[in-house]
Amino acid sequence: MSEIVVASQFDPAVNLRIAEQASVRVIDLAPGPLAALPGDASVLFALPFSKGGGASAAQTAPVPDGWPFKLDWVQLASVGIDYYPAWLFQGPVVTSARGTASDAIAEYVLAAIFSAAKRIPDIWLQDASQWQRRTLSLVQGSVLGLYGFGSIGRTLAQRAQVLGIKVLALRRSDAPFEIDGVEGVASLAELAARSDHLVLAAPATAATRHAINHAVLAQAKPGLHLINIARGSLIDDEALLAALDAGRVGLATLDVTEPEPLPAGHRFYGHPQVRLSPHISPSTDHIVQALLDKFFGNLQRFRSGQPLTDIVDPARGY
Repeated sequence: MSEIVVASQFDPAVNLRIAEQASVRVIDLAPGPLAALPGDASVLFALPFSKGGGASAAQTAPVPDGWPFKLDWVQLASVGIDYYPAWLFQGPVVTSARGTASDAIAEYVLAAIFSAAKRIPDIWLQDASQWQRRTLSLVQGSVLGLYGFGSIGRTLAQRAQVLGIKVLALRRSDAPFEIDGVEGVASLAELAARSDHLVLAAPATAATRHAINHAVLAQAKPGLHLINIARGSLIDDEALLAALDAGRVGLATLDVTEPEPLPAGHRFYGHPQVRLSPHISPSTDHIVQALLDKFFGNLQRFRSGQPLTDIVDPARGY
């Protein structure tokens, strides 16, 4: 194989690591929507074109010099593909970073579950007048519902079961669950009705848009804790606010929203039953190396002519 030239949108310091560790030539490429690519680039290592999801004007604009830029392979530095324009998937093979943040996101979800059960930070005292006993909840014996059972769902199910949490799940396919003890359910409404903590871990597609709506939330188990680490588009915000205000949903932990960030004055800011974070659940001090390891593994396959892993299927949304 001739020299591999990688056009990378990572920071130049990270690109230097790629060049040294993989013995390839790396060309620094600015983050954001592509306007052009170096003519000798055979591989594109792409960061999300936009952070908030959905198609922006920059994403949907035609590519000035046409496609596919003579590329042989595109590696995404994300699991979701909604941060990129449709034309990116109409050229060479595209692979995702599936699995690179599953551990981090699973830990975020478990932290949210424990915080809710142990009423953190409400139990921390600031003054002697606040000294009073409160009743906390057990995490052991609670029910975790998973909407989506990809890498994140599987990782979370394994950790939850170790803690004595019962796991229910709803996935698109009828394939058996890869983890013993996970119980499948027939619908999202059933999942909401039986779960103490309901985690959204499905991709953003036309089929999942506003999956959490008035009809589903009307069936929710009283006091349901809704956790969204997938995409904001999965939730109808007005339906969630109505359920929160009515007490049907007890708490919403939202690491993702639509758009990102939410505009000033949105009711999620400061809502007493909403815990809002800035799409930070995947972000740890290990994420860059995890992304590079994913890339290096596929690069080795690319060099040897073997099939690449985690190939994107735009029809499925991941």
